[in-house]
Amino acid sequence: MMGMDEPRTSLAGLQKDFPFESQLSLALLIRFWEEQAKDPSVRGEFARSLMVRLREAPELTRPIDDITLLDHHGPLVDALMSAVFPPAFLEKAYMGALIPFTLRSVYGTRAFDGIMGPDGVLYGRLNLGMQALKDFRLVNAYALALERLYGVEFPVDYPLILTVPEPGTGLDRHFKIQFDGRFVDVERRLPIPPPSEDTRRRLASQALDLDGLAALIPPGAVRFSGFTVVKAADVTDQEVLSSIKRDLIDKESIVSNARFEKLQAKLRTLFRRPALHLTLAAIEGDRILMLNSGHQLQQAQGCIFAGSVHAKTADYAGSVFERATRRGRPVFVEDLAALTNRSAKEEAILRKGMRSLVVAPLHYQQQLIGMLSLGSPNPGDVNTLLAPRLQEVLPLFSVAVKRSVDELHSRVESFIKEQFTAIHPVVEWRFRKAVLEGMEHGAGEPGKAGEMEPIVFRDVHPLYAVSDIRGSSTHRAWAIQADLLTQLGLAREVLRAAHDARPLPILDQLTHRIDGHVAEIEVTLRSGDELGVMGFLKTDVEPLFDHLQTFGAGVRERIDAYRAAVDPGIGLVYARRKEFDESVTQINEAVSAYIDLEEQAAQSMFPHYFEKQKTDGVDYTIYLGGALREDNGFDPLYLKNLRLWQLMVACGVALRVERLKGRLPVSLDITNLILIQHAPLSIRFRFDEKRFDVDGAYNVRYEIIKKRIDKAIIRGTTERLTQPGKIALVYSHATEAAEWREYIEYLQRLGYLTRDVEELELDELQGAQGLRALRVTVDLANRELDVPSSAAALSRGEGDRAPAA
Repeated sequence: MMGMDEPRTSLAGLQKDFPFESQLSLALLIRFWEEQAKDPSVRGEFARSLMVRLREAPELTRPIDDITLLDHHGPLVDALMSAVFPPAFLEKAYMGALIPFTLRSVYGTRAFDGIMGPDGVLYGRLNLGMQALKDFRLVNAYALALERLYGVEFPVDYPLILTVPEPGTGLDRHFKIQFDGRFVDVERRLPIPPPSEDTRRRLASQALDLDGLAALIPPGAVRFSGFTVVKAADVTDQEVLSSIKRDLIDKESIVSNARFEKLQAKLRTLFRRPALHLTLAAIEGDRILMLNSGHQLQQAQGCIFAGSVHAKTADYAGSVFERATRRGRPVFVEDLAALTNRSAKEEAILRKGMRSLVVAPLHYQQQLIGMLSLGSPNPGDVNTLLAPRLQEVLPLFSVAVKRSVDELHSRVESFIKEQFTAIHPVVEWRFRKAVLEGMEHGAGEPGKAGEMEPIVFRDVHPLYAVSDIRGSSTHRAWAIQADLLTQLGLAREVLRAAHDARPLPILDQLTHRIDGHVAEIEVTLRSGDELGVMGFLKTDVEPLFDHLQTFGAGVRERIDAYRAAVDPGIGLVYARRKEFDESVTQINEAVSAYIDLEEQAAQSMFPHYFEKQKTDGVDYTIYLGGALREDNGFDPLYLKNLRLWQLMVACGVALRVERLKGRLPVSLDITNLILIQHAPLSIRFRFDEKRFDVDGAYNVRYEIIKKRIDKAIIRGTTERLTQPGKIALVYSHATEAAEWREYIEYLQRLGYLTRDVEELELDELQGAQGLRALRVTVDLANRELDVPSSAAALSRGEGDRAPAA
């Protein structure tokens, strides 16, 4: 069946192009009453009285060309038509009699007359195109002729929907039309051969098209005489609901103003309220996004925020909107002006001219996602009598609002990922809010928004720790030095063997140059030595190999040995460096995986911002506070929880690396440091660098200390603060150390730390003075000790030894 919004056909042009004669006649109806007159019952007596009266009006028994005859014999025609139109239904039922295969009415109920034109012709729009409608009429004519002439059943069924404007309101009404041809007679005008058995079978299976039917019954071969009974059932509610369902499948239906206006018109038809105004809003936390409103239809922008307005749920405190949200069901107000205590929002609605309204919450999977409001300028226009129909449409709008908001979120998230790379889930809500605000004040689309507001989180608590591979730069330099010396030695062996085979002076000169490089590198490795040696070998030595290998088997063997030792990817000997790099990688992966595991557990305890970096070791930064949470929820308990977590993780890192050392190609040590700052600070997202940084001159000191603290020296000595097997806790104020001593005592009781606690003063760092430190020792010698799982220990809150992670 065609939808309400598909093109509909006016009935004005249907009176033409019918290939058969058609005339009005009451003959079959009179024959019906003649049969009834034979019955001795009361009905038979009534029929016999009609026959008597018909003898006085013989013109009704013949074909009727002048329709006014029916009016002239009105009472008699009413009595005859009572067989078809029961008097009890004359007021409400939509029934009429038409001249066969035309839309001209000759008789009808009062309700049916209401959908007739002033010329007595059925008017309105049908859900078929004009040609399809003419074909439908023709097929029905052939079917009736075949059934009456040959008893051939040729069923034709198609749901016709007639749409007519309602007098007074102008709102569309939809009727399902059914035609009944029992009072239509078919007369042969031309000889028609009976259909063959094959044709009958094809007719029964509806395998004949119009051309085949026309061959059976040529134009003008029959005449239709009588009247067609038409019945119209009001299907406005079903049609409108089906149409609204189809509309809401379209993702633009509630955000495009043109489509929204059509939706509003259909709701007016459904509720029989021509002045109805529809408003839709989405609800996200404490924000209300006005998706569209019949009060302010503007040119569509193709966006969910076309004409939208942002508001806070707090703005609706004490209003009908709040009551509907709290109760979880529609709230009707028949007259706003009659309310004694109106909220500011209700006053605003009244100023717009709305007097009655209903506000209904929209739920999706038991979660409030939006609000639907219907208002009218007429008091009492919106009342509880609309509730049953309203309940039918609310689920449809809930799904549409959910889909539109999901689409908005998808666009916003894509924009965030494109503009800000990876954003930590804990603060993603703040970026989403900033993008939405930018869209609201800009062009309505991500990427077209105005300049985004600064993203700053105030009063957050920083936590920082670093696990650094001790002496990684020195170990790397040793490895590079050893590989360069090995490669230079192999090159020297090639040149010496070649010189022994053919004592060319240039070969001896190249050997002396190699000896010079070796002498310099053996003393110290400078920053440019690696590139210098590589350039010398690639330019002056290796190009000779192809020729030198012709000097004999001994030279070829040494060239093969050189080439076998050189890594083809970098063109240098990569043996000791490979061992060092593999050792660094294994330590970094072990430490990083352990921290990630513990971080997942810590996030489940209380969400926080976390970022981690890997170089020659791993460092991480945590920010914690109510400002990072969309609900602003925070308690100092969780801050203390994470500080203890930091110390437990540092113990775990030390233990893991200690047990990994025996499997490393190069034995490396790791140091652990925690920077303590109890004073909260502000952080700001740097759009140009796409990262968070501390905000404000006072807080910059914290960043300076973070970058320089790993080089700190104990005052009065040359000893580095960070040492393998130990954890350094750097602080500025004595009150900060007191809390951490309690955590140290706790882990000492668990057996992860020894009883030694050093209290140290540090040499001044540029930009940071007065720093002190506690230094504790991890009990690495206790082989029975498990690597601590801070998650398990903290979630249990037990004092016994924590199980392995």
